[in-house]
Amino acid sequence: MFAWAVHAAGLAKSAVLAYLVTLMLLQLAWMAWYVCRRHAHQRLIQEKDSHAGARWLKCGITLFAMITLIMDSFKIGYFVGYSECLSVAEGIFPVTHAVHTLVQVYFLWCHAKDIIQSFKTLERFGVIHSVFTNLLLWTNAVLAESKHQLNEHKERLITLGFGNISIELDDHAPQCNCTTPSLCSIFSQGIYYLYPFNIEYHILASTVLYVLWKNIGRNIEHLQHHKIPFKFQGKTFGTIVGMVVFATTIAIVVVYLIQIGRSKRKSEIALVMFYVYAIIVLTLMCVAGIVALLIYRLEGRSLDVSKNPARKLDGDLLVGTASGSWLLSWGSILAIICAETHPAYAWYNLPYSVLVIVEKYVQNLFIIESIHREHEKGHDDIKTLRILTVSNGSTLSPAPSYKEIYNGTNGIHNGEFPCKFNGSVFLPESNGAGVAEEERGEAGKAFPPSPTDSLHHRRNFTLNKRRILKNVAAFLFLCNLSLWIPAAFGCRPEYDNGLEEVVFGFEPWIIIVNLAMPFSIFYRMHSAASLFEVSCIT
Repeated sequence: MFAWAVHAAGLAKSAVLAYLVTLMLLQLAWMAWYVCRRHAHQRLIQEKDSHAGARWLKCGITLFAMITLIMDSFKIGYFVGYSECLSVAEGIFPVTHAVHTLVQVYFLWCHAKDIIQSFKTLERFGVIHSVFTNLLLWTNAVLAESKHQLNEHKERLITLGFGNISIELDDHAPQCNCTTPSLCSIFSQGIYYLYPFNIEYHILASTVLYVLWKNIGRNIEHLQHHKIPFKFQGKTFGTIVGMVVFATTIAIVVVYLIQIGRSKRKSEIALVMFYVYAIIVLTLMCVAGIVALLIYRLEGRSLDVSKNPARKLDGDLLVGTASGSWLLSWGSILAIICAETHPAYAWYNLPYSVLVIVEKYVQNLFIIESIHREHEKGHDDIKTLRILTVSNGSTLSPAPSYKEIYNGTNGIHNGEFPCKFNGSVFLPESNGAGVAEEERGEAGKAFPPSPTDSLHHRRNFTLNKRRILKNVAAFLFLCNLSLWIPAAFGCRPEYDNGLEEVVFGFEPWIIIVNLAMPFSIFYRMHSAASLFEVSCIT
């Protein structure tokens, strides 16, 4: 695949596609065997990992898979139009890929939570083969999409005045005419706009399959897992601000794609507009993340350190994929420092690159700590409320609190005195006639606040902290979706500003961008998925 990407002699695109078709057919055979064998033993008790294959994750995979099927149909239509000069492999590949997508989505919905305890060697081979098949399909999509971006990138650099940069590009255009030119043009352009969804589908599928592979032969602790529903309540402010950012992002991307490459002035305006927008959004995200981390430091709640392959993979992916953006940002910072001349938009690139590094560091800390915290099953402050017995004349002891019953103690053992309710205040209990004297003696004194007042204050403080955390998670979720859109749909200033190409050279910088950009795009989508989970469990 790499040899085809660098135009190695004697290696055609049809050979790469034939190899991928073979891998998909092998995975299809294994999935069919696994499903049939699992169905034959469905009456047996089968262990499940309740943390793996979350419903929202499978819904996201299904959505991306549906768009991938549309892309496959476009590829089939494109092959039919150019069938005279395209190889048969280019027609077989989208058909096989569509079948593979349908079967794999069904497999993930039904078996993502399985813990395999039999045929371990064979199952390990089948699952890890499925993981790498999806990774290779992801790589193929990334290469195809990158070639398309490079063709447009050369034209944009010329409009910015970097005409001295030259490189030979090959878009592998068919050598014949399409039977229906208008449809072929629609199919050709539509395929590249759908590639981002196909890329996300394969990388998400590979992560779910990797967790399934890690669970093979695992002895899981039988702990009750509570399903956490998504609730919109308490997230209004963060959602509204996030939707404003989302709508603004779409407008910025549309204007950027229209203006970039038209002329030098319009291209510079488009770059400055994007950098200013990104600086504002990244600053807000940094502030929101720091506020959430400060709240966590004030709470001091312990972390859940139990073994969980899905949770560990989430943290590893966040740190690993963030390295792509960090590499691009440090490259841009070095280019600005080392460049002899600096266009006006280059100085906007400097704070933008610094903020990308800081924001991802803060966000990773917030997400990783959120998914590792021990979350309360209920409101502990409600459980500490005492149940007081109200009596007209008798002196009855109050019922002990929930925690006192659980610990086998009550307030008397801790040096506290039971109280009874008299009117609107709490008075210490006494025996016999001393009650009236004590009440008369204390009538003119100011009494301390009721214990329920402090409990209600504590409860309100806890609810306010949770409300802030929910809004932060909702805001960051929508911001990450917003920042996924520009890079996924061709709004990439790393390609277009031209300064890095002058400092590092065209080919070295393009190689760095092509390697790092897919990780940067996946980071935003994976962060959005993790933040959605955080907003549900907070």
